[in-house]
Amino acid sequence: MSLIELIAGVEAHEATLIVYNADAAETDALRDHFADRNIRIVDERSAAGPEAFAVLARDGEFVTAVGVDELLPGSGPPRGGGDAGESRRDGTPRAGRAVLDHLDETMFTSYSRADMVSASREIEDRAWRVGDGELHAGFQTLDVLTGETDTYDVLGEKTDLDVHAYAADEGNAPDVEHYTVHVGRTAEIRETWFVAYDGGGLDEAKCALLAEERASGEFYGFWSYDPETVDEIIDYLTEEYGPAADDARENGEANRRDNTGEDDNADGSDNADENDDTGRSR
Repeated sequence: MSLIELIAGVEAHEATLIVYNADAAETDALRDHFADRNIRIVDERSAAGPEAFAVLARDGEFVTAVGVDELLPGSGPPRGGGDAGESRRDGTPRAGRAVLDHLDETMFTSYSRADMVSASREIEDRAWRVGDGELHAGFQTLDVLTGETDTYDVLGEKTDLDVHAYAADEGNAPDVEHYTVHVGRTAEIRETWFVAYDGGGLDEAKCALLAEERASGEFYGFWSYDPETVDEIIDYLTEEYGPAADDARENGEANRRDNTGEDDNADGSDNADENDDTGRSR
C-alpha cells in the first residue's frame, strides 16, 4: 500500500459522533472543535435520552459515550471532576480527550508548512529523547532537505538512533555525516511529507505523521500512535526506498544494459542503426 493509499485508508475510516439533545450552538461548537479531525458530527433528538449526550461510533460499532460538556473547550470541569486545563502532548485541550483518546489515527486538513514543521518536531523530539531505533523522514525535495541538514545530523549523532531522510531528486544533495539519504524517483516522495519513529523497541513510543500536499502549502493527512500503522509506514519505506530497493533498481538497470548490448550484437548493424534512431545508447 503506497503512502497516498495509506492516507486514503485512514480518511475512509471515519468516526461518527452522535450528539443527542444538545443545543444547536453546542453542536456547532463541536463541529468547529473537531473540524480538523476525521469525525462526522450528527445531531439527534431522543425523548427518552439524557440531555447533551454524545456517542462515538466507528464502522457502526459503539466506542464510547460522554457528556457534551466534557467535549467542549472552555466549558468548565467535566462531570465527575478532573482538570479541564490538562492538555495532551499534541496540544489538544483536556476537554477533547474523551473522544480523541479513542482515535489511534487523527486526521487533519489544511495544515500549513509551519503546522507540519511543528508536528514533525514533536516526533523528532521523541526519537531524540528515547535515543534508540529508527527515524524516517520525508522532505519532498533535496532543496528542502538541505535546510534541515544540521537538525538531522544532530539527531543522527545518537549512536543507537538510525536516521533516514527521503527526498525527490530536485536540487543538490546535501553533505551529511550522521544519517542516510534516499533519493526517491516517484511522485509520492515529492507530494508527501512524513516523519515516522519506530519507538526503539517500545510500542508505546511509536508515532508517525503522514500527509499529502493537495494544494500549494496545504497538507492533508494524519498522525498516528498505533504501532501497526507506524510499522506499516516504515516497512513500506524500507521496501520501496531502502538499500535493498536501491540495489534491485541498480541490478535491473545493469541487466537491461547487458540485454540491450546482447541484442545489438545478435541482430547486427541494421538493428544497431535502429537503436541509434531511438536514442538508446549501446
